[in-house]
Amino acid sequence: MFRIGELAKHFGVKADTLRFYEKEGLLSPSLRSPAGYRLYNEEDKRRLHFILRCKRVGFTLKEIDELLSLRVSSCQVTCREVKAVADAKIQDVAERIAELEQFRQSLKQLSDACCGGLESAEHCSILEALDGKQLTADNNAR
Repeated sequence: MFRIGELAKHFGVKADTLRFYEKEGLLSPSLRSPAGYRLYNEEDKRRLHFILRCKRVGFTLKEIDELLSLRVSSCQVTCREVKAVADAKIQDVAERIAELEQFRQSLKQLSDACCGGLESAEHCSILEALDGKQLTADNNAR
């Protein structure tokens, strides 16, 4: 059996992380000691390892909960069902990447419109564009 601090240390996380996962319903101690300490067994350790691996590849807590359910009932579910969760995450990541690319392009346009000089930023084209002012040919030089 592992106390919360021991299990947290084993995985390089804080005990608060385990408490948070408990609050979210992802992890719960197998037992409580007479003094009220959380005690975790080997299966709890494997479950935490699974949760942390899911987090590392980008799954949300809701998605992790779904994967944990699939893991627990793996004899009654198909690989197709598990793959569907991963494929949905891939689609989500692709959409986020496209959104980030749009952000990058917008920021590049703002940066390209600014001279980056040492003069006052009173008429800086980046600040004016973010204020909603139209860029003019004169502003593009600043």
